[in-house]
Amino acid sequence: MTDFQAQEVHDALSQARTIALRQLAHSPKTRQQLEQHLLKKNVSPEHIAEVLDRFTEVGLVDDLAYAHLFVRSKCAAKKISRSSLMRELRAKGVADELALAALSVISDEDEYQLARDAAEKKLRSMRGLSHEVVSRRLFGMLARKGYSSAVAVKVLKSLEVDADNVTRGDYLLSEVD
Repeated sequence: MTDFQAQEVHDALSQARTIALRQLAHSPKTRQQLEQHLLKKNVSPEHIAEVLDRFTEVGLVDDLAYAHLFVRSKCAAKKISRSSLMRELRAKGVADELALAALSVISDEDEYQLARDAAEKKLRSMRGLSHEVVSRRLFGMLARKGYSSAVAVKVLKSLEVDADNVTRGDYLLSEVD
């Protein structure tokens, strides 16, 4: 390899590193997300692999850490189910075993509580609606967030008295044992 060719390779790698670092400066990314972005910027697959391997080696790219952060963030903000989280992690290129490891921190009780919290929040905006409308809307909202029918029914049963109270304007939510 001539000095000129070596310089071209060095410049291409430097450019790929710069592009990847800019992406990581905005927010954490998975390896696949970075790879797709670098491909869009016409970086060669060989250079992409070399840069991302090095970033993984030094800890700048860590799909497991990304998955844990993603799960915590989405649970806190969106109150979505494990199945929805799994689907989103797959779409971002996180391997199934890493996604499952990150999702293992959410127990069945945690998932139920997330669903109940989401339903309680939605319930506050349903003043004056009939019990049937409230139940239908809550069930639909929970289904869109990826909760199973069993979880949705359990949540609706735990809030059934409260759903009746919505038609009277009461927003007292009882705790279920």
